[in-house]
Amino acid sequence: MSLVRVEPRESGVALLTLDAPERRNTLSPEMVDDIIAALDDVEQEQSGVSAVVVSGAPPAFCAGADLSALRDLEGGSTSETGLRNIYEAFLRFARSPLLTVAAVNGAAVGAGMNLALACDLRIVARSARFISRFLEIGLHPGGGHTWMLQRLVGPQLATEMVLCGKEVSGESLVEVGLAVACAEDDTVVHDAVALAERAVDVPRPLLTRVKDTLRRTAAAATLDEAVSIELEAQIWSSSQPEFAERLAAMRSRVTKRGS
Repeated sequence: MSLVRVEPRESGVALLTLDAPERRNTLSPEMVDDIIAALDDVEQEQSGVSAVVVSGAPPAFCAGADLSALRDLEGGSTSETGLRNIYEAFLRFARSPLLTVAAVNGAAVGAGMNLALACDLRIVARSARFISRFLEIGLHPGGGHTWMLQRLVGPQLATEMVLCGKEVSGESLVEVGLAVACAEDDTVVHDAVALAERAVDVPRPLLTRVKDTLRRTAAAATLDEAVSIELEAQIWSSSQPEFAERLAAMRSRVTKRGS
């Protein structure tokens, strides 16, 4: 039985739910395999999916990595391989060409926090909590935890969360820039899907190209470099049939309003 429930929607949004509530959706090697398989499936061009929402079966979003799996990695040369396999649970979301939205419906702890951070957007429930916790269990942060966190909240709050164990929850997650919105617990998944649906009205090739541009321009060293990246993509988009169709439709609407 899969540890990830996949619900494709006619709107072009797929809902992925981590489904091990008795373990608070901790990331076991088996769940990681199911996450990868689910994303491989929905990312296929013929799937009709342009955006992915990930959530957890209540009561948690994801309580981190399965510590028993981590203990099995102690000491040997397989430690790095095993850890990198766990990292794939969230790095696979970070590399997805589709829009990814985390519907954080409870605690997001350690590697579970990484999963939320790896998504493009986050909507959080009032009960949501972001907890680093790596140092609390004597473990150095991993999987890009410090890099992702500092880029979102800056070095000072990131240091407080990682080194001092500060938890951030509910509406405060929006205030510090870790989420775009806070929702009621019973509507957070619905609200995340509704947000994702706002992006899928555009053709999938355009959506994925713009997402790639956002990544590349974020890393650009100069404005001129960013302009060049956008220029190439804009020329490409102007040659696509959807541009001609939508431009004609817009002109038709303007003409009708003016007559």
